[in-house]
Amino acid sequence: MRLRADLSLFVISIFWGSAFVAQRVAGQMGSVYLFNGLRYLLAGLVVLPVAIRSLRKITPGKPLSSISSSQLRWMILAGCLLFLASALQQVGIIYTTAGNAGFITSLYVVLVPVVLFFTWRERLHWLSATAVVLSVIGAYLLSTGGRIEFRLGDVLEFIGALFWAFHVVVVGKYASRYEPTSFSVGQLFVCGILNLGAGVFIEGALPLNWSMVGAILYTALFSLGLCYTLQIWAQRHTPPADAAIILSLESVFAVLTGWWLLEERLTGIQILGCALIFGAVLLSQSRDWISSTITKPTIPEDQ
Repeated sequence: MRLRADLSLFVISIFWGSAFVAQRVAGQMGSVYLFNGLRYLLAGLVVLPVAIRSLRKITPGKPLSSISSSQLRWMILAGCLLFLASALQQVGIIYTTAGNAGFITSLYVVLVPVVLFFTWRERLHWLSATAVVLSVIGAYLLSTGGRIEFRLGDVLEFIGALFWAFHVVVVGKYASRYEPTSFSVGQLFVCGILNLGAGVFIEGALPLNWSMVGAILYTALFSLGLCYTLQIWAQRHTPPADAAIILSLESVFAVLTGWWLLEERLTGIQILGCALIFGAVLLSQSRDWISSTITKPTIPEDQ
């Protein structure tokens, strides 16, 4: 079962990484909010039957009655954070490459302990601090190629990664109190509605063509709907650290699909930056295992 879960997470990382290409295609056509709104609402509709089935097991006959006011508040907050993170990510990807967006977005894993330190006063582990330093150096090399200049898209992706980190913290601390699929649907709908509302005022109309429709369907059905649901099942059967490390491969597949489908290229310095970011993500997620190994008491051989 654990092998199947790990393989499922590996497939999720492929879909999530390749979704940056679809987002890049939509961004090049000038759509941010309407694109996000449609794909998040469609993803919510895909997961909705699963959520209703799960709620009926809790309260047969009246599934919605099991959603408390406190769950509603946290779903709205999670949806608002998801809206800010997804909007910044989609705006940023217009001005940078799919590979850059994927790697910089992956920094949310490293930023989570930083958010916990400044907002919940949880102690920052020295391995997490080291990971932050590595990630900053890596982001600098990836964004600038070693020259002192930052692209707007990379800066927006980094700010978006910070909101992804806040979203992960809120979901990790509060979503576990409630039925997971209904919480997921709720935040998807909130995010979709906010994006659509912003799109109506800012963009006016969505440039519909086969490329846009394909980008919406691919990201909604696979990277959001299927992967969010599959992730819930998979993470019940594999340790959190393993899951995070496997999912961090998303950034690698973002670069590979950007190179394959969009002919995006990286310099040697930028590849080094990617390696540092990837190493920071692995270090951040492996800190518990490394700490336990370092502090593990030695047992004399004669015992």
